[in-house]
Amino acid sequence: MNVLVVGGAGYIGSHCVRQLIAAGHRPVVLDNLVYGHRAALAPGVPLHEFNLGDEAAVERLLRAERIELVMHFAAYCYVGESVTDPLKYYFNNGVATLHLLRAMLAAGVKKFVFSSTCATYGVPAALPITEQSPQAPINPYGQTKLDVENALKAIARAHGLSFAAFRYFNAAGAAEDGAIGEDHSPETHLIPLAFDAAGGRRPQIEIFGTDYPTPDGTCLRDYVHVDDLSRAHIAVFPKLAAPGAALFYNLGTGRPTSNREVIRAVEKITGSKIKIVESPRRPGDPPALYADSTKAQRELGWTIKFPDIDSIVATAWKWHSAHPGGYGR
Repeated sequence: MNVLVVGGAGYIGSHCVRQLIAAGHRPVVLDNLVYGHRAALAPGVPLHEFNLGDEAAVERLLRAERIELVMHFAAYCYVGESVTDPLKYYFNNGVATLHLLRAMLAAGVKKFVFSSTCATYGVPAALPITEQSPQAPINPYGQTKLDVENALKAIARAHGLSFAAFRYFNAAGAAEDGAIGEDHSPETHLIPLAFDAAGGRRPQIEIFGTDYPTPDGTCLRDYVHVDDLSRAHIAVFPKLAAPGAALFYNLGTGRPTSNREVIRAVEKITGSKIKIVESPRRPGDPPALYADSTKAQRELGWTIKFPDIDSIVATAWKWHSAHPGGYGR
């Protein structure tokens, strides 16, 4: 199919573009490059550089490229920033997505794959988290994603839009060949920060909270490889053939990993000792978050190629060791 990948120059989007090509599809990328990287794009993939707010331009693009399905990764995703600047998140993650959806309907494109988040669940009452777990976001980032999920359900009922919303846990890792990887500015994810500390690009790594009710006192999170995520997005395509399909899936390994375990995995593969600074808990950080992804495995035939933190960190190291300053730096 001809697939428009919105945010296709970003971390997850760029990996999904490569997986689309491998699966025989034709990706087209729309990205304003605020956080994306031109260098992350696979060779020969068309890049259209403008904002989703230009609804007429989006509709023209959909028609000109004969797009059959849209994948949407273009969200702002810094939780702390969403608290201090909620308007930025409501406009980009919410309003801009509505512009995209209206342009799709005008162009007759009715298949949509949405990048959602486990942040829609807030602090879970029970673990592991299933798709039926209560959704109660505790920050504007998670709320904007839930708002879009609710809008999608209404649009599916009213207009026959078929969609799948994937609720990610902690996306991590890099392409197996080391060609593309994770490069955020600012960087907030633990694995790349730990690589920076191991390589001397930062003096230390900070752990927020060491007194949680977990085996080593630090938070437990579910790290899932970015290519495993991407393959799930493509596996759902056949299920979007039915008009009005409204599908929700958790994507995680179901194997929680502590902050200390992540740092040890980075130390192991780099051979460097990392200085750790223990700091107080951050407000709103749950002790543990991990997924029940059996629905995706059962319905989509999704398999997890990278089931543990060591295999995920190994792919990330292949990228970071060759690109210590990220793309073009």
